[in-house]
Amino acid sequence: MTFETLLYQIDGAVLTITMNRPERLNAMNNTMRRELIAAFSQAADDETVRVIVLTGAGRGFCSGADLAAAVEDGTPVNFGELLRETYNPLVLLMRRLPKPIIAAVNGVAAGAGMSLALACDLRIASESASFMQAFVKIGLVPDSGATWLLPRLVGLTRALDLMLTGRRVAADEALTFGLVNEIVPDGSLMDAVYKTARAFADAPTRTIGYIKQAVDFALDHDLESTLEKEAELQDLAGATDDHREGVAAFLEKRPPQFTGR
Repeated sequence: MTFETLLYQIDGAVLTITMNRPERLNAMNNTMRRELIAAFSQAADDETVRVIVLTGAGRGFCSGADLAAAVEDGTPVNFGELLRETYNPLVLLMRRLPKPIIAAVNGVAAGAGMSLALACDLRIASESASFMQAFVKIGLVPDSGATWLLPRLVGLTRALDLMLTGRRVAADEALTFGLVNEIVPDGSLMDAVYKTARAFADAPTRTIGYIKQAVDFALDHDLESTLEKEAELQDLAGATDDHREGVAAFLEKRPPQFTGR
C-alpha cells in the first residue's frame, strides 16, 4: 500500500512509520489520520514486522490536528464524530497491537501528537523534543487517550498540571516526570532508537504482545482478576516456540534465537 502523508519503511524486522508533512510540523489532516490506521493495521498483519518505530519528518514529531486545514475547509467540525472515526480507533489499535511500538520524538509533540507518543510503548526523545497538552489553549478537552494514558505515566498531579495549563514540557523535564524513557543528542536520536528496535526485533514478539495486554488489563482490574489474566496469558506464552527456545537456550547456556512465534 502506498501512502500520501506517511513513509512506510521496513528494514529487516523493524518497521519505521514516518509522519511526513514537515511543512505543517506533521499536523494530522484527515488523510494522515486514516493512513495511520491503515499503516498500523498493515503492520499488525505482517508477520515479518516485529517492532515499529513512529517518528516525524523534519523538525517536529507531530503538532496535533491540522487546525489550519480545518479552518480553510470552512466546514464545522463534529469533534465527537472525528474522534470516534479516526483518533479513537488509532489509539486502540496501537495499544492492542501485539508488537512493541517506539516513539522517536524528534521535536514538538503537541495535542493529539502527544497522545500518539503516549500510546507508544516506549518514548525516546531528542534533546530538542518537547511535549504539550495544547488542548486547553484552544478551549478543548484532552483527547485521543490523553486523559487515560498521561495520569498513568506521570501521576494525577502532574497530568492535571500539564492538561490544565497546556504548558510546554522540555525533554529534560519529561525525563524527570517519567514521560520519556531516554533523551539523546539531536543527531543521535535515530541511532539510539534503532539500537533499541533491533533488540526488540530479536525478542520473543508474541510474549511482548501478551505483556502489553496484561499490563493494560491490570490498570483497570482488581488483583484477583489480574492474577487470572496472568494465568490465561501465561498458558498462551508457554505454548510458543520462543518459550521452548528460551528454556533450551538457558539449559544449554547460550543466547536464545527467538523467531517471534
